[in-house]
Amino acid sequence: MLKKTLPIFLFVVALIIYILLSLRYAIDKQNVSYILDKFVLALESEIKNKKMDELKMAIMLSRNSALVDALENEDEHLGYKILSGITKEIKNFTQIDIKVQILTPDYHIFARSWDDIYTGMPLEDYRSDLQYFSTHKTPRSSIETGRLLSIKTTVPIYRGETLLGFVEIISFFDSITDFFKKIGVDFYVLMDDKYYDIAVFMQNNETVDRYIVANRNYNHNNLALLRRVDFKELKINRSITLDDSYLFYENMKNGDSESIGMFVFVLNKKYLEYFKEQNDETSFFINITKKALYDVVKHEQADATIKEFTDIKSLLYMKDGVPLDMQSDYIELGYEKLNHYTKDELIQLILGQKIIKKVDGKIK
Repeated sequence: MLKKTLPIFLFVVALIIYILLSLRYAIDKQNVSYILDKFVLALESEIKNKKMDELKMAIMLSRNSALVDALENEDEHLGYKILSGITKEIKNFTQIDIKVQILTPDYHIFARSWDDIYTGMPLEDYRSDLQYFSTHKTPRSSIETGRLLSIKTTVPIYRGETLLGFVEIISFFDSITDFFKKIGVDFYVLMDDKYYDIAVFMQNNETVDRYIVANRNYNHNNLALLRRVDFKELKINRSITLDDSYLFYENMKNGDSESIGMFVFVLNKKYLEYFKEQNDETSFFINITKKALYDVVKHEQADATIKEFTDIKSLLYMKDGVPLDMQSDYIELGYEKLNHYTKDELIQLILGQKIIKKVDGKIK
């Protein structure tokens, strides 16, 4: 009897073990997928906020009358003096280092805030994204290749109907890398090495497979790990495990929706428990999810809300709530409001200080 029941018993035990292992694998896979979604949502939120902040700044500068006059009069020295003065004052008050450059209509450097060395240098060969402005008059903010991979926010400068040039704010991924580092995630921006020839300031950067590491303050300890990754497998599965780490993948696209590389998140397995609890109300990622849902809910109210604001400061405070498909209305209204401000008032506005309008005449 025992001989007959033993095989059945062993089969049942094996089946139970198989079911339990399969269930555990399915749960782990679901948790990993959940975590990846939260990483991507957090990344998109950080990039969106950077773009909106820089778009606000670029629009202000494009309406700076002194800067526009210098550009129209081809006074590069004055352009540099104005840009460097504004950005230094911003850094003194906020500790934020902003890089701004002015381009001519044919995409030559007119002035930059951080040096006056490359005045007159053509950028067209490095910046295919600038061709966008041959058919568009609206601003553009996107991740683009060039001599450096960066987030580039470009706003045309017009006087009347005449295009005088462009104001451009350039930012990198340092703050986003620090953002993820604070929550225990190592973040890497990997640019496809097919852009090696135009990325002249990145040619000494570390490389991983056929990618160039584009961010600067990453964790160097993971380079050896990344060099062992099968990136084809990572791109297909979007997440893999290697040694004691989970690696997550997200495609990196430019403003024309072309793939130019990837974002990679590295998470040590011992930290997985901190992120996978989907019902944990204290979770950072749950808070991000709630914000995303809130943005969707208020989308219907945004159009009416934009038109209700009568001053530029109120308009700027609502920048984070403007959906992408409504930003043209937001920008148009911003242009209209900024026309009424002087250079000093714009600087005060950038610094977040109270604006005091200049009143001509005597006080009675």
